[in-house]
Amino acid sequence: MQLQQFEYDNKIVRDFGLATIVWGLVGMSVGLLVALQLIWPEMNFLTQYTTFGRVRPVHTNAVIFAFVGNGIFMGVYYSMQRVLKARMFNDALSKIHFWGWQLIIVASAITLPLGLTSSHEYAEMEWPIDLAITIIWVVFGINMFGTIIKRRERHMYVAVWFYIATFVTIAVLHIVNSMQVPVSFWKSYYIYAGVQDALVQWWYGHNAVAFFLTTPYLGMMYYFLPKMANRPIYSYRLSILHFWSLIFIYIWAGPHHLLYTALPGWVQSLGVVFSVMLIAPSWGGMINGLLTLRGAWDKVRSEPTLKFMVVALTAYGMATFEGPLLSLKQVNAIAHFTDWIVAHVHVGALGWNGFMTFAILYWIVPRIYRTDLYSKKMANAHFWIGTLGILFYAIPMYWAAVVQGLMWKDFTPEGVLRHPNFLATTLEILPMHMMRAFGGALYLTGAILMTYNLVKTMRKGQLLKNEKAEAPALDNAIHGEKYRHRRIERKPMLFMVLALIAILIGGMVEMIPTFTMSSNVPSIPSVKPYTALEIQGRDLYIREGCVNCHSQTIRPFRSETARYGEYSKAGEFVYDHPFLWGSKRTGPDLQRIGGKYPHKWHFDHLLDPTITSPGSIMPAYPWLIEQEINYSDLSKKLAVMKTLGVPYTDQQIQQALPEAKKQAEEIAQALRANQVEVDSDREIIAMIAYLQRLGTDIKVNTSPTTDK
Repeated sequence: MQLQQFEYDNKIVRDFGLATIVWGLVGMSVGLLVALQLIWPEMNFLTQYTTFGRVRPVHTNAVIFAFVGNGIFMGVYYSMQRVLKARMFNDALSKIHFWGWQLIIVASAITLPLGLTSSHEYAEMEWPIDLAITIIWVVFGINMFGTIIKRRERHMYVAVWFYIATFVTIAVLHIVNSMQVPVSFWKSYYIYAGVQDALVQWWYGHNAVAFFLTTPYLGMMYYFLPKMANRPIYSYRLSILHFWSLIFIYIWAGPHHLLYTALPGWVQSLGVVFSVMLIAPSWGGMINGLLTLRGAWDKVRSEPTLKFMVVALTAYGMATFEGPLLSLKQVNAIAHFTDWIVAHVHVGALGWNGFMTFAILYWIVPRIYRTDLYSKKMANAHFWIGTLGILFYAIPMYWAAVVQGLMWKDFTPEGVLRHPNFLATTLEILPMHMMRAFGGALYLTGAILMTYNLVKTMRKGQLLKNEKAEAPALDNAIHGEKYRHRRIERKPMLFMVLALIAILIGGMVEMIPTFTMSSNVPSIPSVKPYTALEIQGRDLYIREGCVNCHSQTIRPFRSETARYGEYSKAGEFVYDHPFLWGSKRTGPDLQRIGGKYPHKWHFDHLLDPTITSPGSIMPAYPWLIEQEINYSDLSKKLAVMKTLGVPYTDQQIQQALPEAKKQAEEIAQALRANQVEVDSDREIIAMIAYLQRLGTDIKVNTSPTTDK
């Protein structure tokens, strides 16, 4: 049989590897800054661009899409060429993919601190960047499927299955979740509102974790772990069961982020059921990985790459057990909005994604540079420092979560909240936050150590940009396949369509009834659209990232209604583009804050939170008093809202500016009456207008009706 000569492209692998290292250090450093700000708010350096609300999405997006994203592309480009026995389809597409992705990251890192955000968690970038992501993702897909089509290996290895599922699912998630109507180049409103927006966001948010942070890493695990251990994967049949059950079940589980909210009960129940079912396929993947090491555990003692892999798989197992556990309503009632969620996310991010990325970097770099790793001792030191970092991070967060959850629900024998002031719970857990920051610092130290080790390795060797390889041409003949699944693996486009169908079913079943049946979102006649000034204030609230610390949904628990007021109804949010329910309470819920305090209280609280709340860890917002309200797009904002179904009249749109200025002057006069001198055109006036509106409609009439 004649062998064909070709070359693997190692340069693109090296480029994505370097980007992984650089963005990893950046993302982790910003994460450490965020952790310190939750202890000492002055760590924002008293500038608006580095406050927690603006920097936190920089951290999450830098870690998810810059560090992990580049790590995915590094591993995919390396492994795919070798299991398909083909160079990547097009070198130019590889370069466009690389530089396009880096430009998207830089654009996000610039715009998010400027407050240019859509507020959807893990998808905060505004519409021009969303559009760029779509284009670059398509470039990646063309390059990937082009490589699959020109492969020299008839059988598509299991890693490729996961890469295909990642591509199609992320494409669907991103497009559906990014449906926005632009107001200007850097401002847009989601077409969804309230309950529907919440469902779409957490269908996206949960499955972004599933199909960006999980499935591509499982694919890389199936390639790199057998290579590192020099052992075949434990079970081909288990990999088939693992793959199809995982991608089908995962997509249903998003609603478990919205338990006890205004989301329809049947959708919540579906989310719980499928979340519990998710344990089986998730652990199937972990077991398949760990059992691959049978007969090779002696290598784990000596090889740092395998140490990282074992802990990564263990962290994956822990996180995928914990997710279904958190979806149980009894657990969720205590854990949701607490630091348990933070701990859960970071066990996966630091242990599963971080450690596997480190293992792959330690394995790939010496091979493409044709040398040995500079220092195994240093790599082992990195492993232990990183492991301690995870423990110091996660354990205090679990501890803090239990303290928070129990304090929030604690009543005296007389039936009164024992801790009515939310700040008491925040101050109680500050020592745990200090330990968390120390754990983050340890983890970052390990990453710096790895960077030094890999740079020395690169300098010791020389990059083999084009690695020579040979393989026989693709044989399309069918030789009595033992498994039917093998026949599907021969047809990549059919495989992609089947994966697409598997992931679409769950989302369609949950979303279509919620969007089309009015009884799922009963209206409340007293709920009216926001005034023009309140819209401005809401946009400022979004700009400052207040939703990162404050929720706006009150669950139907005695502890919450006693603390905050009447529980939230679906009809309250019908004009909210986007929804702002939040996922973490670092501060109290604000859904019923309107009218609870006078204007002066809000002014003082934003000027310096410690004036109204001694010991507060909320940063000050003095720039809101200094900066003028930008009214330039006000009428257009209302016009866009009208196209989205908000019942503004043409007259309201035309009179938006004078009406906003009139309401602003009324608030300014009320402040002057309390010895606060502030111009009516300042941003703080609009923010106060929005905060004072929250929850006031529901107090007028709490009787829902299905009439439209």
